[in-house]
Amino acid sequence: MDYPKAVGEKAKRLEQLLQRVAAGEPLAEMNEGLGFNLDEKQLAKAQAKYEAGGGQWEGLLDGRYGHAQKIHSGIREWLYTRKERDKAVRAPQLAREIKEKFEVEVEPGHLNYLLRKRGLTAPPGHPAKKEAVGEAGREVAPASGESLDNAGLFFPGGGEDGDGGGGSD
Repeated sequence: MDYPKAVGEKAKRLEQLLQRVAAGEPLAEMNEGLGFNLDEKQLAKAQAKYEAGGGQWEGLLDGRYGHAQKIHSGIREWLYTRKERDKAVRAPQLAREIKEKFEVEVEPGHLNYLLRKRGLTAPPGHPAKKEAVGEAGREVAPASGESLDNAGLFFPGGGEDGDGGGGSD
């Protein structure tokens, strides 16, 4: 596996640290000189990894140094533009559109993460219900077969004739 140059250099510096600490030099001084911040426990793990790798710096290479990005800059720009045009579109729909247009599968949660970083997400919670508007432009009460005459009886002080539990005698 081809590792980036920086990963190989870090493994070689760590090998130097392990060798110099084994030769008796202080860990704190080696940490500072080689750009590490290892404690005794981390040093023991690195030493075990080094020995398991046959005492070679290659044994100290990090197994994972990143992952391929699915969502490249072109897809991100399309995503941001699409969301700015239609604020009502949600991540699952955007994921389907990206799969169709770019042939890349992406999780809706990751799209929400990207949109949140740009401030393009909807506020948390369910969208507000739209109010019904009557013929003259006035709001219409919700269609319900029940009367609201006794609605105040459930709350103290809400009834017209009740004492309301105010306690002012």
